[in-house]
Amino acid sequence: MNQQQKTEAEAAAFRQLVKHFDENKDVQNIDLMNLADFCRNCLSKWYMAGVKEQGLEMDYDQAREAIYGMPFSDWKAKYQQPATEAQLALFNQREAAKKSTC
Repeated sequence: MNQQQKTEAEAAAFRQLVKHFDENKDVQNIDLMNLADFCRNCLSKWYMAGVKEQGLEMDYDQAREAIYGMPFSDWKAKYQQPATEAQLALFNQREAAKKSTC
């Protein structure tokens, strides 16, 4: 596989990940953070960093719109549910564990 083919395969995987997130809006960001230690917002930041590495400009709101498929405020109003006490407890436990290993 040459570099162009590798880049195209990586781009296809990225598009599929974004599509998968779009098709599974019921999966909350806190669930993603608790299970995989990243969420849609993390992916937005990575996307924005990739754009900037190419010498292009993109702000965080534009990056989140690219990942969420709509302005974040719209997505949040339509799909984000309040975190449960259990979700928050697990998130805080994982964050504390990360800090203790650094």
